[in-house]
Amino acid sequence: MNKISRRSLLKVPLVFAMTQQTNLDLPPNLPRPKDDGGARHLKGMALPDLALPSTSGRTVNLSKVAAARIVIYAYPMTGRPDRKLPQGWDDIPGARGCTPETCGFRDHHKDLATLHAEVFGISTQDTPYQQEMVKRLEVPFEVLSDEHFAFIKALRLPTFTVEGMTLNKRLTLIARNGHIEQVFYPVFPPDKHADEVIAWSKKHPIVA
Repeated sequence: MNKISRRSLLKVPLVFAMTQQTNLDLPPNLPRPKDDGGARHLKGMALPDLALPSTSGRTVNLSKVAAARIVIYAYPMTGRPDRKLPQGWDDIPGARGCTPETCGFRDHHKDLATLHAEVFGISTQDTPYQQEMVKRLEVPFEVLSDEHFAFIKALRLPTFTVEGMTLNKRLTLIARNGHIEQVFYPVFPPDKHADEVIAWSKKHPIVA
């Protein structure tokens, strides 16, 4: 085998891994999640006074964030190039699409900042798992770990279980002055959700 062929073969796994990381296309005909009523109680509730570990290496108390408005998108679980997703993941309504959703908020981060909104992601994975995702996808905002379900329990957020893991059902909370003013649930399609949040924010501007 000559050097060029050997070098070409060595590149194949790298290209494959990069394709896995950057392919944000969702499979066709994903099942659409239905509104099961799991978020109807949330609008108007106060954000819980608790600190959650952040991918930035600090803790964040969402009830005390000073931003005029905060966007908290709760998602089930982002995949990783080196790990398989749970079996049947695409068949669970609302499960697939966490990476495209996160990339949507990443790409529109400055747009939301212009609308006086600070973005936070939240999931039940631990911080090291989330930090790998933040670094790989170059996410410019903090992602919070609700590994011990404190935020879920305080707000009675809807969840589902797969392969022994308790995960958030996908939803987004928009809060102002420590209270939830808008709830998006269910969220579908996830890759277009940041646009949906921006459209709502423009219709409900913060008046200085």
